[in-house]
Amino acid sequence: MYCIIIEDQPPAQRILKKYIDDIGSLELKGVFSDAIQAMEFIKNDSVDLMFLDIHLPKISGIDFLKSMQNPPQVILTTAFSEYALESYEFNVVDYLLKPFSFQRFVKAVSKVSSRSSVTTEPVPENLFPAKIVKEIYIKSGYEHIKVVIDEIFHIESDADYTEIVTVDKKHLSSEPLKFWEDTLPAPQFFRIHRSHIVNTSKIEKLVGNQIYLSNSIILPIGRAYKEDFVKQILN
Repeated sequence: MYCIIIEDQPPAQRILKKYIDDIGSLELKGVFSDAIQAMEFIKNDSVDLMFLDIHLPKISGIDFLKSMQNPPQVILTTAFSEYALESYEFNVVDYLLKPFSFQRFVKAVSKVSSRSSVTTEPVPENLFPAKIVKEIYIKSGYEHIKVVIDEIFHIESDADYTEIVTVDKKHLSSEPLKFWEDTLPAPQFFRIHRSHIVNTSKIEKLVGNQIYLSNSIILPIGRAYKEDFVKQILN
């Protein structure tokens, strides 16, 4: 996919360029510090995806989207969460809140591959390297520990840290539960409680408001999460 970056901050430009280069399935066609420059480029060149900052000089990212009749796919990048609801009125692919991780970036781009109607070529099965899909690195203290995603049973929030429970180990992470909710692939990983995310492939049975995992762990389902869980997983 051909993509462009519309971002006025050089540090953010550098991060996006590196992430795009690391994926390999994206080809960066240009970097622009304001939307006016990008608009001129889009008139003459094919673009499948824009990484668009909201706070830009001359014209904001939201106003830029409003001015376009047939925009490419858009992933918004911003340091301000209050624009999230408004942005989805424009059918954006995803909303990346700075600073975001490479794993969160990959998750956003993977949504483009499944939704994009711009390209007529089929999306290759190996769009992303296998290691991105299969593994994550958990920051635990001063260490970064590699964990195979399929070996995770559940993730539990406890005060100032989260506990990632795998086949034979438990890892403590300083990342909040929301981070893992955004990072791990859905619907394989589903939030079932304010304190729990479960790997749905490890579920053995559901009884009332409890989930029984194949490692004999029993997890509660919160009332606020049960309806979505039943719709997404059981139907």
